[in-house]
Amino acid sequence: MTEILEISQLGNSILRQQAQPIENIHDEHIQKLIDDLIATAIASNGVGIAAPQTAQSYRLFIVASRPNPRYPSAPKMEPTAMINPKIISHSSDVVKGWEGCLSIPGIRGLVPRYQTIEVEYTSRDGKLHRQELTDFVARIFQHEYDHLDGILFIDRVENTQELMTEQEYLQQII
Repeated sequence: MTEILEISQLGNSILRQQAQPIENIHDEHIQKLIDDLIATAIASNGVGIAAPQTAQSYRLFIVASRPNPRYPSAPKMEPTAMINPKIISHSSDVVKGWEGCLSIPGIRGLVPRYQTIEVEYTSRDGKLHRQELTDFVARIFQHEYDHLDGILFIDRVENTQELMTEQEYLQQII
């Protein structure tokens, strides 16, 4: 049975730690964690979530882009578990875009990210995947990948003038 997990908030030390690689993908705990992360992302209107955000130090995150109240124009995709992910290469094009985070509620920041990235990860069934991600989905991957290294989006904002409240952000995009 899946459960909605508590999300660690800014200031919790786990958000600043290096996450550990997953050795046994088929472990019952890891498989349940994947289901719980998907359920938590959906229930929280997130487009992604990393295991460290739920106080679990594993190199695992979910990318689950879909339109929702926090991201009304997000593209729709199936929630995907990405285990021990890596960025293999990236474009030289860097684009700024607004990001929020379930661990930093109420704040958005204008964050520079690579527009296109080539990634590698293992799926929950143990298969190795390599693919190119672009635009919003590439942004989600990079945001969640940062969580595995203890980096938060506010660390990448270039100046404090590029921060705003979630409420103000949503008023501006509507």
